[in-house]
Amino acid sequence: MSALSATDLRPFIPARDFAVSKRFYAALGWETRDVDAGLALVRVADVQHFYVQDYYIREVAENCMLHLTVTDAQAWHRQVESVLRKEAFPGARVQPPKLQAYGAIVTFVHDPSGVLLHLCQWQ
Repeated sequence: MSALSATDLRPFIPARDFAVSKRFYAALGWETRDVDAGLALVRVADVQHFYVQDYYIREVAENCMLHLTVTDAQAWHRQVESVLRKEAFPGARVQPPKLQAYGAIVTFVHDPSGVLLHLCQWQ
């Protein structure tokens, strides 16, 4: 059998309001660009990507989670708080960083569709 390899994993996340979701991720400082009708690619830190799709089922969105390893969970908390103070993103919220039992400090961010982002700083 030949050696199989993979170079990238790009999950698809739902958007209750496609335009608002794209604007939310752009406000966080992530590159967001349309790649097709109802589909946008979000690029984080030059190497991480995911797709936001103009598709929404509440139960799917509220069970969708993305884990992103960051160097400073506290700085991300301040960044997201600042974004949420400046712009209206109904449903979006951020929780203060907290040390989790598995040894990471995590800032939890709920996007406007209910998708949960784990901004995780490993100790």
